[in-house]
Order: sequence, then C-alpha cells, then structure tokens
Amino acid sequence: MVATCLHLAGVVCSFVGWIGVIVATSTNDWVVTCGYTITTCRKMDELGSKGLWADCVMATGLYHCKPLVDILILPGYVQACRALMIAASVLGLPAIFLLITVLPCIRMGHEPGAAKYRRSQLGGILIILLAMCGVVATIWFPVCAHRETTIMSFGYSLYTGWIGSALCLFGGCVIVCCSGDAQTFGENRFYYGSGSSSPTHAKSAHV
Repeated sequence: MVATCLHLAGVVCSFVGWIGVIVATSTNDWVVTCGYTITTCRKMDELGSKGLWADCVMATGLYHCKPLVDILILPGYVQACRALMIAASVLGLPAIFLLITVLPCIRMGHEPGAAKYRRSQLGGILIILLAMCGVVATIWFPVCAHRETTIMSFGYSLYTGWIGSALCLFGGCVIVCCSGDAQTFGENRFYYGSGSSSPTHAKSAHV
C-alpha cells in the first residue's frame, strides 16, 4: 500500500512538472535584461526580456517582441537550449502515457504485475531524462545570456522551468526507487467475482 501511494505521488509530481516544463518552453520571459547600466534602465523604466523564441522590450505602456527566426545567426546556446527543452517536452508524452497505464485503477487484460513494473520503471527513467534536459537548459541559458548583456533578474519562465524540472526529477526518482520490485508490484491487489466465488472474475480491491 505504501509503495502504491509513493508511486501515485511520483506520477502526480511528474505530470505537474512536465506541464511546468512545457510552459517554460513556450514562453519568453526567461531573463530580464538591461541594455544600459542598471541605474539608467531603472530611470528610463525600460527593460528587456530574453527567451528561447523572442527578444522583447518592456517599457511603460509598451511590450514589443522580436521573434528569433534566423537560426543561422542565433547563438549556439539558444539553439542548444531550444533543443533540450523541446526534447524534454516530447519525452513527457510517452513517459506520462506509460505511467498512466500502470495506475492501480487501470488494467490491461490479465497482465502480470511484472509487466506493469517494467513499464513503470521505463516511464520513471524517461521522466528523469526529461528533468535532466530541463535542468541543463534552465541553468545554461542564464549563464550564457549574462555574458552577452546585463541580467537584472530571472523571469517567471525560468522559475517555472526550474520548478518543473525539480518536480520531474523528484517524481522520477520516487517512481524508479520506491515502487517496490517486479515480484511484489501489484501483489496488494486482489480480485473477486461479482456474484460468483470464481477467482477468474475480477473486481479490484486493495488490502
């Protein structure tokens, strides 16, 4: 029962973290930059916002973005972070699907617990890979951006990416390490006949 609860907690954390990674990938408020000195920018009330897909200018009553569409002139770190975040977002699809299919409320025929355990482990490993891609991208981007311009603060997209990656890393580790083993995975589920004492009829009940 404890292993089942830990597994469910890992799945929930992984799903929420994956959503956070997608939000971070699709938004552009990664770092808030300043083209002049910090004092000048504060007096002019004009700041910049840099992300994976656009560079934006924020001023009083103005928010203008210039899309970064010319791949040939983009800095290498921007292209690499794009690839990592896209890979993380895509990895979440099969990972979450695998984790949903091993939930206690889902049965796929008369499948043994060992098969569910293997799918659970594979899903957990994919979630950890997703988290590592997000961690590398969200750390690499502000470090390299700081070398190009003055960073005044981190944007909400970067915080979302950090939180999402951390949740995925935690959830994936819980799924891989705390879900029991192949022999005991699913042993806490017994099946009783509905109106019959035959063990071949199934109705799920936890003990």
